[in-house]
Amino acid sequence: MINIQDQEKLFSDAGKFLKKKIVCYAIGGTAMMYLGLKENTKDIDLVFLNKEDRKIFKEALLKIGYKEMESRIIYGARENSPQMLYLADWRLDLFLPEVIDFIFSVDAQKRIVETHVYDNLTIKIADPHDILLMKSATEREKDIDDAKAIIDNNKINWNIIVQEVKNQQNLGKQRTGLDLGVFLENLEAKGVKIPKKIKDDIWDIVKVVAESKIKKK
Repeated sequence: MINIQDQEKLFSDAGKFLKKKIVCYAIGGTAMMYLGLKENTKDIDLVFLNKEDRKIFKEALLKIGYKEMESRIIYGARENSPQMLYLADWRLDLFLPEVIDFIFSVDAQKRIVETHVYDNLTIKIADPHDILLMKSATEREKDIDDAKAIIDNNKINWNIIVQEVKNQQNLGKQRTGLDLGVFLENLEAKGVKIPKKIKDDIWDIVKVVAESKIKKK
């Protein structure tokens, strides 16, 4: 497992090896540790805005001993899976803006809550609302527990969640509403209270998408 000190050392080491300044976004457990919502994580999740920056970051990690890993081991054949690196039991998931069935949108980029600089590496921390939404897209171990921690420790503005789902639909990510609807049901099964209106709004979005697909046939 990786704790916040391990994480910061890794970013500090990487920043010294980067050949140019790079900005990326921390999501998942990586962001949650910065926000004090989690003590450790199995993997470090980063989003890069372009392939070149991801390539340069990856090259820096390879120089300090990390090795490449096949993403199918974790993500199967899912589209928009990350490039992956590992060292011992540490793992890094390096995404582009499309994170499985979610796009790290311009609005999500504007909602960042913290910025940390390590030499040539700048890490921007995703907003809890966007971390929650991406948890519903990645469907990995502990995502439900992480989402519960986010909701329990933050005053969630559910209107932001609904608006971003609509935004994702406009960006072509039509699964977002369905993924989130199922995810919220799984959260409720764990005792998390979700406002009924929000659930209704999400399923209304799913219904509109489904009806649109039927009309096109």
